[in-house]
Amino acid sequence: MLPMLTPAQSCNKNLHYASHQTLSSINKHKPWIETTYHGIITENDDKVLLDPPLIALDKDAPLRYAESFEVTLTKEGEICGFRIHGQNVPFEAVVLDKSTGEGVIQAKDKLDCELQKEHTFTIQAYDCGEGPDGANMKKSHKATVHIQVNDINEYSPVFKEKSYKATVIEGKKYGSILKVEAVDADCSFQFSQICNYEIVTPDVPFTIDKDGYIKNTEKLSYGKEHMYKLTVTAYDCGKNRASEDVLVKISVKPTCKPSWQGFNKRIEYEPGTGSLALFPSMHLETCDEPNTSIRANIELETNHIGKGCDRDTYSEKSLHKLCGASSGTVELLPAPSSSANWTIGLPTDNGHDSDQVFEFNGTQAVKVPDGLVSTSLKEPFTISVWMRHGSGAHEKETILCNSDKTEMNRHHYSLYIHNCRLILLLRQDPSEAENYKPAEFHWKLDQVCDKEWHHYVLNVEFPTVSLFVDGTTFEPFLVTEDYPLHASKIDTQLTIGACWQDNSGHENDTETVSEPTSGGNGHMAQFFRGNLAGLIIRSGKLENKKVIDCLYTCKEGLDVQLPEEVASAVKVEFNPSQSSLTVEGDDIDAFDKVMQHISYLNSRQFPTPGIRHLRISTTVKCFNEESCVAVADAEGYVMVLQPEEPKISLSGIDHFARSAAEFESQEGVTLFPELRIVSTITREVEADAESEAAEGADDDPTVQETVVSEEIMHNLDMCEVTVVGDELDGEHESLEVDMSQLQQRGLEMSSSNLGLVITGVNTMANYEQVLHLIHYKNWHTEALFDRKFKLVCSELSGRYISNDFKVEVNVIHTANPMEHANNAMVQPNFINPVHHASVDLSGHNLVNAHQASVVPSAATIVIVVCVSFLVFMIILGVFRIRAAHQRTVRDQENGKENEMDWDDSALTITVNPMETYEDQHSSEEEEEEEEESEDGEEEDDITSAESESSEDEEGGEPEDQQGASRQQQLEWDDSTLTY
Repeated sequence: MLPMLTPAQSCNKNLHYASHQTLSSINKHKPWIETTYHGIITENDDKVLLDPPLIALDKDAPLRYAESFEVTLTKEGEICGFRIHGQNVPFEAVVLDKSTGEGVIQAKDKLDCELQKEHTFTIQAYDCGEGPDGANMKKSHKATVHIQVNDINEYSPVFKEKSYKATVIEGKKYGSILKVEAVDADCSFQFSQICNYEIVTPDVPFTIDKDGYIKNTEKLSYGKEHMYKLTVTAYDCGKNRASEDVLVKISVKPTCKPSWQGFNKRIEYEPGTGSLALFPSMHLETCDEPNTSIRANIELETNHIGKGCDRDTYSEKSLHKLCGASSGTVELLPAPSSSANWTIGLPTDNGHDSDQVFEFNGTQAVKVPDGLVSTSLKEPFTISVWMRHGSGAHEKETILCNSDKTEMNRHHYSLYIHNCRLILLLRQDPSEAENYKPAEFHWKLDQVCDKEWHHYVLNVEFPTVSLFVDGTTFEPFLVTEDYPLHASKIDTQLTIGACWQDNSGHENDTETVSEPTSGGNGHMAQFFRGNLAGLIIRSGKLENKKVIDCLYTCKEGLDVQLPEEVASAVKVEFNPSQSSLTVEGDDIDAFDKVMQHISYLNSRQFPTPGIRHLRISTTVKCFNEESCVAVADAEGYVMVLQPEEPKISLSGIDHFARSAAEFESQEGVTLFPELRIVSTITREVEADAESEAAEGADDDPTVQETVVSEEIMHNLDMCEVTVVGDELDGEHESLEVDMSQLQQRGLEMSSSNLGLVITGVNTMANYEQVLHLIHYKNWHTEALFDRKFKLVCSELSGRYISNDFKVEVNVIHTANPMEHANNAMVQPNFINPVHHASVDLSGHNLVNAHQASVVPSAATIVIVVCVSFLVFMIILGVFRIRAAHQRTVRDQENGKENEMDWDDSALTITVNPMETYEDQHSSEEEEEEEEESEDGEEEDDITSAESESSEDEEGGEPEDQQGASRQQQLEWDDSTLTY
């Protein structure tokens, strides 16, 4: 840069020119300026400060500062202007003094530093030329001008992002969580730099430095705060604050623990819906740890349901038959009933929906009735039992024992537990060879004392015994031998829960409980402590593996449908009961897909409601084949909802009369000729919202959900017919059913003086057909007026029980001459049709006008024409009249109104000891009866006349009462008889 010269110095520099010559008017020289200029201008201003100042010199100019010469002012020495060269230069040069050549550079418009911070151009000075017109003008060289535009702080900082997000893990202190950044549009370093950031939100555990890095000041807790929201601002170096603050969201994530995510702990299962996916949204979180294999075990805990899981609760005998076992099964622990009463005194476990479980606490035992089991040890036989037993004492605990009733106390065969070993004692009968033979078979099993339910089946085909526990075969670890028993004629006693011992024999040191007995002095010993169920013996044939598996198989369990794309990548294994499965693989995505397809299934129509616990145990292995990731067990439960309870309804004719001859006939009287069995469930259905609005139901607070009855089909396993009143007298009455029809349907029947019981699992339709075949017979009906019976049916061993359907059958006694036998064939029928209004039969017209009219078979009238027998009939008639009066009084108290008209137009003696009836026939039925017999009305009139004369002779009721009502008493007309 050239030094700036003052005007005086410039004049002195050219002083020697003026000392030698006189100025002339000729423009000889070019103007002179500096070669380079530097200037500064502030934006929004127009003045440029140049260094050096802009001054142009010309040698032609007069020496106005010379002292010894006369100065002559000439035009050629003046500077007329400056010219700027460049494209779009926003500056202009102005001459301030032509004579001195002084000038300035100024901006044409206000400059913006942010648009252009520096400007460079060239400038050239020119003089005024020669003469008045300025001819022969001279130009200086071009000088370079550099002008810098100075900035002012006109802009505020602006953040690059609208908001910032970050995620941190709890319990960790970070050096930097994230960085926020703001910019300033000012052009200068001073005003465009961000000198400071600040967190505006108070009381947060975070800080920010001058570079915008945010970090936490303390360890964060997910439990305390899931997310922090911070407001951050920025300042430039000119202390301008950001125009808008920025929002920063910092999420706190729990410490990453490898675990199952998306697992719903409560899963509700609605009965009858099939398979239910247990983990539809579940996945395994491994926290990005590398792994080589994953193994998960899913366990469904059902030990508290029934006998280890949900199974059908039919009787053990029925279950054997359903599983395909052959006949000959004898149930030793049946549900208590009139025909099987030896288990009545045993405590039962009633907490498993009618699943018959008996409890033995060390003091209870039962004797099995003699003759129930006829097991010959020479033939194959099977013992099957469900047992739950804990760690007992060191004494013997007997499950089943067959021992001498008296004297010798020999055990012929028994099944017992000793020191958690299951032992079968089997002593052979005397034979020709008195050699040692296998006598005791020992199995050492963990299942015997684990307090869980297990199914035991022993197939005995001497000398071989096979044991199946939960369907798995076990061989005895020890077999001891003994001599066969000596021949004797002592009867044996079969007992359950202990062993019978006679006091006259050898003493036994086992704890005993005295029990009164008949025909001997004995006691029980070796008591069992635990639970037993389904104890059966089957003679003559062994149980096959298929039947054993069927008996043990659960009706509920786990299931999985493998997707095709992952079937080859993952291995799945089930346990026999399907209560546990194992999944193994190395691809975590395929593993998750398989887990999402695991489901729960319960195939019972009426499953046992309640909780089934779920547990998932997981092992993750890394490249070193060790468990590198610890995954906590996941636990949940399946809630099986209460099934809709079926209502079993029995309906039909519950009151009718038959002639005595029908009771005495070979067929007897059909008790349930028009019985119908219907089962319904009640559902609550929400009304349609649109229909409710249309009907104004929303305004009526009394409107409730619609209740709909729906007929369903299911099985029955028992129907019992019992006598109401006196027990059956086997000498002259019985209940009978066609046994061939029962066998065709796989049903069984047992009878006693209380009635009969039909058992077996079958459809309601088959039970209905069999019940139509039940007949009542009575060979001596002289003193019989009526008989009442009650029918009850049930499903699942009494879990669902029908209504009590009661039937009353009346006996019609007649004695007519032979010539009037045809008139006696037309008898009124005394029938009460029964309608159960509470049952929705949905389309079944069980009882209509035609069905209600039951026409009995032709009555066989036995007429004895003998004078001596006539006297006997008179005496018997008087007795029956008195009985009829007594029954009439009793029925009137009960509110019964009945009617009976009898055709005795040709008789002088009519014996009718029947009770009164209530005429419940419709008017249509009465018209049908009148059309069938026109003589009936005339006969009724004659009967009424005879009754009036009889009552008049006895001082009975007035005549007007006789015709005021259709209720009439049958009296004995003995006006023409002599005694």
